[in-house]
Amino acid sequence: MEVHNVRRADPAHIGAVVRRELKGTFFTMDLDHAQRALQQVPWVRTASLHRQWPDMLMITIEEFEPFASWNETALVSRRGEVFAAPYDGELPRLSGADAEAKAVVDYFERWHSLLASINVDLHGAHRSPRNSWHIEISGEYGAQWIELGKEDINERLARFASVYRKTVGAMAQAGVYIDYIDLRYRNGLAVRLNEKERATSG
Repeated sequence: MEVHNVRRADPAHIGAVVRRELKGTFFTMDLDHAQRALQQVPWVRTASLHRQWPDMLMITIEEFEPFASWNETALVSRRGEVFAAPYDGELPRLSGADAEAKAVVDYFERWHSLLASINVDLHGAHRSPRNSWHIEISGEYGAQWIELGKEDINERLARFASVYRKTVGAMAQAGVYIDYIDLRYRNGLAVRLNEKERATSG
């Protein structure tokens, strides 16, 4: 038995599943049954099994590529596929309904590019059960939590990016730091001072 294309999945786990699931002779083994079992192994996106004469079984694995954490309990790929696997690296934080995962990923990528143009990092995007959006950012003026709301979210964030230095930047340069920004206003935005700033000003 040979296993190909494995970087994150555990080869020993894969081998154990194959040995457990494949019964019979070289010619009578139910490869479809084993394939379905392999696709339950962490990190395995797809698996294909082929007999190679006279006695070799070839197993090819395609693994998931993690794009972000999902709902704090799972991972999501750039394709919007939600899956469970152990991972201890740093990833963006996304959340929402599983059926909306691809939309959340797409919005995150679009907003990430927009904010990068003003030297702001996007760390998370979250869609509530009521379809309201909020995001997490950080930049030279600190970290902020931004409320986008439900409507005109792209336009609201683009408008915010265009005035970022004149609003958040100007306040920071004046010694006033904020941790929450509400963009759900037609002609402006609301901000909340961070805890340290409130304690100092109080």
